[in-house]
Amino acid sequence: MINRILVSACLVGFKARYDGSEKAQMTDQLQRWQKEHRLVIHCPELAAGLPIPRPPAEIVSTDGKDVMLAQIRILEITGQDVTESYQLAAWLALRTAQESGCTAALLTDGSPTCGSQFIYDGSFSGQRKSGMGVAASLLTEHGIAVFSEKRLADLIDWIDEKER
Repeated sequence: MINRILVSACLVGFKARYDGSEKAQMTDQLQRWQKEHRLVIHCPELAAGLPIPRPPAEIVSTDGKDVMLAQIRILEITGQDVTESYQLAAWLALRTAQESGCTAALLTDGSPTCGSQFIYDGSFSGQRKSGMGVAASLLTEHGIAVFSEKRLADLIDWIDEKER
């Protein structure tokens, strides 16, 4: 069975990040997987209707799991509460992954949605902390293996192991 992978749109060159940029990581392996129709390219924030550009947003206090439990908020640097938009983004990412048969996700670290190794601490000072964004947390909770772009080699190993 072929394993499909949900991939952050910004990692394959779409200018979907909050500031209108991308973080293209189209390695030979990702290009090969794209030709094999494994990649499901998705931007949770765009799916939820968030604009480009948009003010930076950070999870206040803990991480995405607590946001999904409605215990913690996501605020923009302007002070605007955007929690519900980011919760919707997470649910849409999960639905896309499930409907497409994804077993794994390759997401952009640091994002309040896609971060899987780290997120920012909510102070808008550039300080990182360990934790997951809302989509990474929800995907993990529903059995989808989540990898950051810096862990592509781990994802390759994971896929190889699953398909042996």
